[in-house]
Amino acid sequence: MGGHSEAFERLCDEAREKIEEIDVETAAQEASSGKAHLVDVREESEWAAGHAAGAVHLSKGVIERDIEARIPDRDARILCYCGGGFRSALVAENLARMGYTRVASVAGGWRAWNSAKLPIE
Repeated sequence: MGGHSEAFERLCDEAREKIEEIDVETAAQEASSGKAHLVDVREESEWAAGHAAGAVHLSKGVIERDIEARIPDRDARILCYCGGGFRSALVAENLARMGYTRVASVAGGWRAWNSAKLPIE
């Protein structure tokens, strides 16, 4: 995906081996049906510039600290997305390590969401 260091991409690839990844269409369908929490893990400035319709914001910098207060049910379906699917893979892995059982990373993230012309706010 260019622009990322080899070490960062390797870390993300290792996380992807341990987590579920879903496409943006599946994520949009699950979120709009009310069966999943769509969580934007990007930075505040990225969120403010636009985000997936119905998403909540818990940036990668605070999600592990704040997730239990926002989504206390460890069996809740949580779909994480970032700009391109890298940071969200790392977040999904960490949430699984915290005991969340139904977490997925949205492949392609915000860029794929926009390319698919899915609803935004």
